[in-house]
Amino acid sequence: MENVIVITGGSRGIGAATAYLAADRGYRVCVNYRNNHEAASAVVDKINQQGGQAIAIAADIAIEADVVTLFNTVDSRLGNVTALVNNAGILEQQTRLENLDADRLNRVFATNITGAFLCAREAIKRMSTRHGGPGGAIVNVSSVAARLGAPGEYVDYAASKGAMDTMTLGLAKEVATEGIRVNAVRPGFIYTDIHADGGDPNRVDRIKESLPMKRGGQAMEVAQAILWLLSNEASYTTGTFIEVAGGR
Repeated sequence: MENVIVITGGSRGIGAATAYLAADRGYRVCVNYRNNHEAASAVVDKINQQGGQAIAIAADIAIEADVVTLFNTVDSRLGNVTALVNNAGILEQQTRLENLDADRLNRVFATNITGAFLCAREAIKRMSTRHGGPGGAIVNVSSVAARLGAPGEYVDYAASKGAMDTMTLGLAKEVATEGIRVNAVRPGFIYTDIHADGGDPNRVDRIKESLPMKRGGQAMEVAQAILWLLSNEASYTTGTFIEVAGGR
C-alpha cells in the first residue's frame, strides 16, 4: 500500500520540513497552502527533483468547501490518504486579551480549530476501517502555548491549541478501534516565520536563555517527532503528546 500524506500549511516552517522528511520516507505528499503558491511550489519541486512525488493544493482550511475539494483532489491525484498532519495555524499581533475583538477570535479559531476538525473529518472518512478504509494516522501540531497560556501575547492562539489538544484526546479514543491513531506534538520556541506574524520575529532569540536547553528549536526537529508518531514504530501510541520545546 502506498502511503499518502496531507500536510496542511505545508509551504513553510514545520509543514515544509515535515513534507521533506515524509517524502524521504516514501510518502506521496500533498503540500496544502492558503496563499503562498511560490513557497509551496518550491517545496514540491525540491521533493520531485529528488525522486519523490508531491503536489501542491491551494485550500483555505477554514472554509469547508475548500477542505472537501482538497481531499477529493488528493484522492484523484495521489490516492487514498493514510496520514494527515494538521499543521496549518495562524496567530495575530501580540496583545492582551482586553484588546481582542470577535473578528480576530473568529479568524484564529476558524483556522486553528474548525479547520483541524474539518480536515480530520475528511481523513477519517477515507482511513477508517468502519468506512472500508485501510487505517492511518493523524498528528495534530499543537503548541506548548496550550499549556503555558501565552499571557500578554496571544491567549487566543493558546486557547485554540488547547482545543486541539482536547480534540486529540477525544478523537483518539473515538477511532481507536477503526485502525486510526491520533496524536499531537507541542512545539515551542522554534525558528519559523510564525513569530513575525505575531510582530516579534526575534522572539526565539529573545527568550532562548530562559529555556533549560538555552537554544531555540529547528523545524526539522519537530518534523522528526511528527514522522515518528506517524510511523509503525508508534503503533501502540495514540491520544498522546510529544513536546518539542527545549524543556520549557
